[in-house]
Amino acid sequence: MATTGDIKNGLCFVYNNDIYTVVEFQHVKPGKGAAFVRTKMKSLTNGRVLENNFPSGHKIEVVRVERRKSQYLFKDEAGYNFMDNESFEQFTIPDGMIENAQLMKEGIEVEILFHAEKETALTVDLPLHVVLQVTYTEPGLKGDTATNAMKPAKLETGAEIRVPLFVNEGDLIKIDTRTNSYMERAK
Repeated sequence: MATTGDIKNGLCFVYNNDIYTVVEFQHVKPGKGAAFVRTKMKSLTNGRVLENNFPSGHKIEVVRVERRKSQYLFKDEAGYNFMDNESFEQFTIPDGMIENAQLMKEGIEVEILFHAEKETALTVDLPLHVVLQVTYTEPGLKGDTATNAMKPAKLETGAEIRVPLFVNEGDLIKIDTRTNSYMERAK
C-alpha cells in the first residue's frame, strides 16, 4: 500500500474496482483546512478520464505494470494478434481495446502495457506517427488552395482520413496516431 505522497505521473493504482493511471497531479495546501492531492486520472480499461481529490495521507493500492514492445502480426475473428519482441510469444488482444487500431499496419512495433501479476494487456500504445500509402482519393482541383481545403482519402489499412487537396493516390503520408489526422507527406 502506498499513500498520496507517492503519487506521480504514470503511477497505476486501483480506484473503485478499476485500474487508473495518473495523468496530472498537484499537492494542495490551502490556507484553511487539510492538505489534499488533486489528480486527473485515466482508466486503463475504458479510457474514461476522472478528476478526483484525495486527502493527504490517503492509502492507495498500487498496481505493478510492465511495458513490452511487441509487433502487430494480423487481425482475425478473435482480435488483433501480436508477438512479444523478446520472448517471441504470440497473443491476441480483443477488438475495442486499441485506440485508432485502423492505423496499424502489419509489422508495426507497438508498446503494450501489461498488468504484471495477472499477465493481462491493459493498453496498446501506437507510435506517435505512422507512414501509410493512400490507396484511393479524388483528384484535387488545381488552384483551389486559397483555403485550407481537405478531402477524404482511403489508406492501405482501410482507414479513412482527411488530407489536403495536393495529396494523390500512391503518395506516402505521415499520420498522427493520437488525433488520427494528416501531418505531412513522407519522403
